[in-house]
Amino acid sequence: MTTTQTLAEGGAAAGNRSRPGATLWLTGLPSAGKTTLARALIGVLAQRGIDTELLDGDEVRTHLSAGLGFSKADRDTQVTRIGFVAELLARHGVLVLVPVIAPYADARDKVRAHHAERGTELVQVHLSTPVEVCADRDVKGLYAKAYRGEISSMTGVDDPYEIPADPDLRIDTSTVDQARSIALLLDLLTERGLA
Repeated sequence: MTTTQTLAEGGAAAGNRSRPGATLWLTGLPSAGKTTLARALIGVLAQRGIDTELLDGDEVRTHLSAGLGFSKADRDTQVTRIGFVAELLARHGVLVLVPVIAPYADARDKVRAHHAERGTELVQVHLSTPVEVCADRDVKGLYAKAYRGEISSMTGVDDPYEIPADPDLRIDTSTVDQARSIALLLDLLTERGLA
């Protein structure tokens, strides 16, 4: 077992426990770069011997939230479930990376409160990449389908994304490249004693 695994690959590794666990939540529009950054960062953290886990929104929806749709209630349930699992892992010394849209502020606030109640740190990073850039990057073609009216409830098109008022860090991946973004994330985690 390696020190880095995704939810689909299994649980947390039992390596270095000298640092506290925490949740690093990357929120932003679809195709803002959340998963790309999380996967790149997790590689760097693994090289440092830090126990990490990646809770990707699409994977969790497939394995833990199957049957949920894209209504506000279902999206909130998805976010709450991911937040619960993240906090549980973080409480046991894992640095959990959560690249999930989480479009609604009240659901994000509930996750933060759940962490705070248990004394578990949650670090929120908002990827503020403009919707036009996200649409251009979209490899799944979801923005194009939404603009053509072929699908509905697309965050950033016909469903809202509530911008975090006070994230711990805000990165616009249309102007900040991946290397610099990773450096900013590492600086933030290091300042918090998490990396």
